[in-house]
Formats: sequence, C-alpha cells, structure tokens
Amino acid sequence: MFDYIEYLKTIEEFKTIKENNEKVVFVFSANWCPDCLMLDKFFEETVNKFSDIKFIYIDRDKFPEIIQTLDIFGIPSFIAYKNNKEVARFVSKIAKTQNEVENFLLKI
Repeated sequence: MFDYIEYLKTIEEFKTIKENNEKVVFVFSANWCPDCLMLDKFFEETVNKFSDIKFIYIDRDKFPEIIQTLDIFGIPSFIAYKNNKEVARFVSKIAKTQNEVENFLLKI
C-alpha cells in the first residue's frame, strides 16, 4: 500500500523532512484501514499531478506519539507543511475522494 511514496522511518526523520523541504504532505494511514485502501486506489495518480510536493507516509500504529502530538483522530488524514510551518490539514475519519484530496493539495 502506498509503495510509490516514501515511508517515515523515525521521529527524527519527521523533523528533518519538515525542515528540509519547501512543501511536504504527511499522509497518515494504516494497512488495516478500509478508507485508506480506497484512497490508495487513486492516490498515486494524485501524487504524480503534484510533483512539487514531497509526500511521506506515516503508519499511525508505528508513530503514536506523532499522531497524539498532531491531534489526528481519524485516518486517512493529511497535514501539509510549507517551509517548516503547518499550512493545511485534512484530518478526519471519513473516506476521501480524489477530488477532495486534490482540492486540499491546491491550497498548499
């Protein structure tokens, strides 16, 4: 799932990625989540449309401290940073459509 974007490996890497990329979107998900599986059906196409954004997958089960710190209560969810500052979030437990995700990404 989401094998076309980079997976977060450490909490330290989370900080480094935010600091060293002009635009980055963290995708919070889990392999057991049905709505996340639906997202994976179109998300590769969406990622390719937004080549100026770095996308990072964060497994919510491997990084509960990040999930808690950022107040993420549902997945799939997205948090966007620009120049190390949070600029947008699309956080909910509701399934997302390709149109909704792309409209969110246009705000970055």
